[in-house]
Amino acid sequence: MLQAISFSIIFLNAKRASSSDTLDDEWQPDFWMSTAQGQLGYIYETMSVESMPSAKSHANSEYSQRINRVIDYLRGNLDRQVKLKELAKVACLSEFHFHRIFGAVSGETLNNFTNRLRLEKAARLLRYSSQSVTDIALDCGFSSSATFSRAFRSGYETSPSQFRKSGEIKKSKICKELFPQDEYGLLMSAEEKRAAFPVRLLDIPERQVAYIRVTNAFDMDRVLAAVKTMIEWAKSQDIFSRGILFGMTVDDPHVTPQHLYRYEVCLASSLPFKCSEGMSKLKMPAMRYAVITVSGDIHKVATAWDYLYRDWLVNSAYEPEHAPALEVFLDKESATDWSHFELELCLPVRKPAEMQS
Repeated sequence: MLQAISFSIIFLNAKRASSSDTLDDEWQPDFWMSTAQGQLGYIYETMSVESMPSAKSHANSEYSQRINRVIDYLRGNLDRQVKLKELAKVACLSEFHFHRIFGAVSGETLNNFTNRLRLEKAARLLRYSSQSVTDIALDCGFSSSATFSRAFRSGYETSPSQFRKSGEIKKSKICKELFPQDEYGLLMSAEEKRAAFPVRLLDIPERQVAYIRVTNAFDMDRVLAAVKTMIEWAKSQDIFSRGILFGMTVDDPHVTPQHLYRYEVCLASSLPFKCSEGMSKLKMPAMRYAVITVSGDIHKVATAWDYLYRDWLVNSAYEPEHAPALEVFLDKESATDWSHFELELCLPVRKPAEMQS
């Protein structure tokens, strides 16, 4: 799923391809377990959704209302390509996290949902109107009749012209499960996920970060090379032992072309440092994060991300900030061994204005 963000996305695509001064001493040790010297004094709290029934009910209703506005907007604009920015604005949600929240609330991916609406509209027009196939294709947001025909056959296993003649769809891929569990997800009940992935809230102060931006990041070797370079650089600067090594992405894997998808390998340090060639520096603002600690393989990481978005977030009193989620390496020395992960998954969150009053 890491509308964003995550190793599971990189793994999945790699598999398919082959088949400052303002920063306090260090980040808190019971969050950043790899830094034994961590001394930060910021606030964190354990969040129990079950103990907040009114907040949970309010949050569910709030997210449902937002996604319903998006659905209504999509239904009224099926004749054109609607951009992600538009839909996020309609929902008053961050573009970074819109896809995950839409899927969590609607039970379908945005792409599947939109295609289904278009094909259902097309099927009605084929059956009940005299419009040409080309006109129907354009009216339903397809760029051409050929594109429409391929999509219709893929969804209903029959051509538009055959359907117009018979009015019957004997087999429909669209009627099957539209939001299958992620290829890397584990089969776990809601209770098992809640027990395995407790969520806590953490306020992280502003910090200075060195980063390497990896383009075409679905190529796993490119990301691993960047991690190795970052580790070697941090050791040469004598900031590795007390630094925080993490990854993040500013792109959405659902909409960004694979060759343009960017993953940033980062290291935050309270000690001064000088970036080497190929690296850049940024100042990350203070922010609150919803955090899960996960230890295990890529399947467990993917399941934890899925739980954080699909179960915890939509039932909480929070919404995502317009900022990237983070994956923090707790075992920095083993950060290039992707057979097993020790991570903190960090989703930036805030209280919605409606919930603050």
